[in-house]
This record gives sequence, structure tokens and C-alpha cells, in this order.
Amino acid sequence: MALVSTSQRQPPAAPASGLPAGPLRRLTFPALGTTCEVQYATPDAARGTQFEQAAVAWVQAFEAKYSRFRPDSLVSRINAAAGVDWVDVDPEMEQMLQLCETLHFMTQGVLDATALPLLRIWNYKAPRSTVPTLQEIADARQLVGWPKVKRAPGKVFLPLKGMALDFGGFGKEYAVDIVAQIAGNHGITSALVDFGHDLRAVGLPPGRPAWHIGLEDPAKPGTSSTSVALPAGKGVASSGDYLRCFTIDGRRYGHIVDPRTGWPVTNGCLQATVIAGTCLQAGVLSTTSFVLGVPKGIEFIQSCPGAEGLLLTSQARAQTRAFFNYVAA
Repeated sequence: MALVSTSQRQPPAAPASGLPAGPLRRLTFPALGTTCEVQYATPDAARGTQFEQAAVAWVQAFEAKYSRFRPDSLVSRINAAAGVDWVDVDPEMEQMLQLCETLHFMTQGVLDATALPLLRIWNYKAPRSTVPTLQEIADARQLVGWPKVKRAPGKVFLPLKGMALDFGGFGKEYAVDIVAQIAGNHGITSALVDFGHDLRAVGLPPGRPAWHIGLEDPAKPGTSSTSVALPAGKGVASSGDYLRCFTIDGRRYGHIVDPRTGWPVTNGCLQATVIAGTCLQAGVLSTTSFVLGVPKGIEFIQSCPGAEGLLLTSQARAQTRAFFNYVAA
């Protein structure tokens, strides 16, 4: 979903952090269905090793517990029990479920952790010559809706067989923020956490005033249309459907489905990019603004203090009042 690319190119500047200018260490590993990368600086090799081990271990444990693609994960066990029985959950999962409820309320139903039945029938990877029928869409919508989820202290129940939870709409961004926190806990004061191009900055890069992030050009995937200077502590995420899609009878259907309608988004929006206080907030805002389109998406971003965003359509470029402050020269 996120289509932001990082770049090593930096404008010359005097050192802006307490670390000497020099090369960044790089940690790269596969997880969460993507490539996870952390660029960071520390003069202490042992501290760097400890941080890397802690970060990888946390991400692996997170994926093992919350990925719907892991048949033995807690999420998969909850999904398998849909329409059958309650499932016991621990306090951490209760916090994740509460986050699902908060995001559903905050986005007025755009982000819905129960939308998996719709995502399955619109799977852009599946070989197909037709789109789902109206009846298939209606049947899937009967299984979608966060208010249907039953919760009690220490347990959860999906009351309809076929209902399913999927944390893919926010899980990767959540993990980015936690790894940024782990970096700080290990005394790393300069890092850029990048999980599939959802990012969070910790401090500043050595000798530079900001992290330089290239924004992919929807018209020319793989190239940057512009770039932003990401300051310390900020997160950035981008949503778009120009790569993950399929075409039937000349009409393109993207992978981002609006659970309120049951159909892929077709409002002309190509890409939504948001800079916010955390990667999770940036991801939530970018996805929601993409679904809402212009002008409602811009209004939604502006309703969140400290967030700035850019929406690209096939015809126009719309941005919040202060987004230009982040555009790199």
C-alpha cells in the first residue's frame, strides 16, 4: 500500500546531530510480506548488534502472532473459530482489537479490520476474466463490519462463519513505530525505519538536516516525482493502487477496497502521501484520504493536528496548507 521510496541523496549541510558524519549501518530482513530495512548510526558496534537482534526478534514475534497468513497465529485461530466459539486473547491482543475499534471510528468505517471477505473476492493476484457478481459482493458485505465483532474481557468472537480479521491495514505501520521505539531504547539516536516504504525517522541522519525521501511517480513507477525532507520523529506513508490492480474490459480495479461500498476505489486518486507524528498515523491518514479522494481526503488530513498530505489524481495535485514545507529543494 505504501509507495514511498527512500533515497541516499542528501543536500550538503553542516552536521545537524550529535553524531559525526559518516556511513549509516544497515539492517535488512524479510518480514510482514515485504523487505524491512533500518538505516542507523552508532559508534558502538555491540550496541548496534543488540538493537538489531531486539528489532528482528520483536518483528518476528509480531508477525507470528498477528499475521493472517500464519495458520498458527492468534489471528488465524480467531478467524477459524468464526461462527463457532469465543477465543481467549491476552492483554496485548485486546489492545490491538481496541486499536481496530478506534481506527474504525476515527475513519468512519474506511479502515475496517473485518474487510477480509471483500479483499478475498477482489484479490488482484487471482487469475480472472470477470469481476465479482453483485451477489458475491453483497454476500461478502454481510460478513464485514467492525460493530459485528463481539468482545468481552479476555476473549473475542466473530459471530458469523466466514468473518475474518486482517490487521494488514495498519499492522506494518504499527511495527515501524515499535521498532523506532526499540532503537531509542537501545540508545540509537539516528535511524530511519523503513518497512516496505512505510517510514519513521529517529533523530536526524549524521551530518544532515533531514532524511531525504523520494516519492514515487505514479505515471512512471520506479522513479521519483518529487522528494520530501523528513525531520526527526516524523512518519511518512503513501497509498496508491496503480501497481496492485487488474483490468477487465478496459476498466482498472485497484487493490484498495472501500468496505462501505464493497467496491475498489474509483475516485480518480492515484496516490496519497501523508507526513505525521507517527508512521501509524501517517498510514491511517494516507489510506483514508485515498479512499475519500479530493477534496474530502485533504479535509480529513487537515482535521488531524500536525499532519500534512498530498493527493495526486489523473487531473490534479491537491495538498494541505503546509505540505510544501516538507518538499525538498
